[in-house]
Amino acid sequence: MVFEPVIGLEVHVQLNTVTKIFCSCATRFGSPSNTQTCPVCLGLPGVLPVLNEEVLRKGVSAGLALNATIANYSKFDRKNYFYPDLPKAYQISQYDKPICTNGSIEITVEGKTRQIGITRLHLEEDAGKLIHDERNRERVSMVDLNRAGVPLVEIVSEPDLRSGDEAYEYLQKIKTVMKYIDASDVNMEEGSLRCDVNISVRQKGAQEFGQKVEIKNLNSFKAVRASINYEIERQIASIESGERIRQETRLWDDGKNVTYSMREKEFAHDYRYFPEPDLPPIVLTDEYIQGIRASLPELPDDRKRRFVTQYGLPEYDARVLTSEKGLADYFESAIGAGSDPKRASNWIMSEVLAVTDADHIHECAVDPARLAGLLRLIEEGTISGKIAKTVFQEMLTTGRDAAAIVEEKGLMQISDRGAIEAVIDSVIAANQKSVEDYKGGKEKALKFLIGQIMKETRGAANPAMVQDLLLQKLK
Repeated sequence: MVFEPVIGLEVHVQLNTVTKIFCSCATRFGSPSNTQTCPVCLGLPGVLPVLNEEVLRKGVSAGLALNATIANYSKFDRKNYFYPDLPKAYQISQYDKPICTNGSIEITVEGKTRQIGITRLHLEEDAGKLIHDERNRERVSMVDLNRAGVPLVEIVSEPDLRSGDEAYEYLQKIKTVMKYIDASDVNMEEGSLRCDVNISVRQKGAQEFGQKVEIKNLNSFKAVRASINYEIERQIASIESGERIRQETRLWDDGKNVTYSMREKEFAHDYRYFPEPDLPPIVLTDEYIQGIRASLPELPDDRKRRFVTQYGLPEYDARVLTSEKGLADYFESAIGAGSDPKRASNWIMSEVLAVTDADHIHECAVDPARLAGLLRLIEEGTISGKIAKTVFQEMLTTGRDAAAIVEEKGLMQISDRGAIEAVIDSVIAANQKSVEDYKGGKEKALKFLIGQIMKETRGAANPAMVQDLLLQKLK
């Protein structure tokens, strides 16, 4: 019997507003415990929440960027459950009238592109955080309520994913889109992006879903992929052995690379949803929605397609360069400063990203204009590609322009035919065995001779001229 997995993700993205969703408390990460709280986010009696307008704007932006339909009418609800980090014993969320529905994003895995449906995107407040510790040989749990009331969007996918790799790419795309529109810093280490997995398996070709299991406690994209791969195998093995899959919540153990049972899965009615009485419905005009749509930047998929058509880049290059907005901006700034698109792409992906990651490319000592200046020296034949790499390292250290470094250190490329021929004659005379080996059909001998010529000129000879003139003389 052949099985296939059916996977859906619930992604919580923390919006990067300065203040919380229903009060004016700060959302800064890393502040001392319980220093960013007030009666509203603590849920004390008699307080009234007020919706942060910036949360609404960023939520609508996120929905539009994910190709969702924005509701003209939506509302907040109370989701009732007791947990130590939820002081009100309910969470203000959205249930039957979410702000966004019917979205989609495009992912590419192993060269195949698929559309993954998004059921809904809704606004809600975050809970606090429990901190478990051991003191005086006793395990204790403490609560930090700084995070209570921090604004979230929850993005619920359709059960369209079919592998751990697809889930990984889906999360990468969500992260990319949220950063492009400046809705979140999507930092998993700081809890700005959290993910729960819903997964079942069924016989391939069957229409009905198998019994769903939820996986929580996933703190990285790699953990999401690994937990899915493990759970697929676990469920298949259980079914083949005659065991019934239970609807439950399981946790992921990063150290042991296994999931384990936490509790029976709750149903929606367990939360006793009812409309939030202290908040009015959200009523949006078409003009408001269109105004936000007009303010969105060019999104990654559109930018990728433009890079292919406008700059003639391969699909792979375009995908890498548009994976982060700052990286795409850096590339286009280099083009604007006069770089050849493909040469700039090659250098950014190989040399620039070797010394800085895409998230911090704006901090690179070699800014786009300086990179363009370096690449022009290669295109003009002033320096070779090999020397350019040395110059680039010097630029990183000193912050100086490439032309100044080349002139000061005398790194100009030798393109004088007579000078190169003189070196070639000298190398041929000193390496007759290699000459005979090449004439005998050993191609490696040619590379050796070229290497000796470049060594004699300290890498300054024009490589193309060296090879052409050497072959003429060997003939």
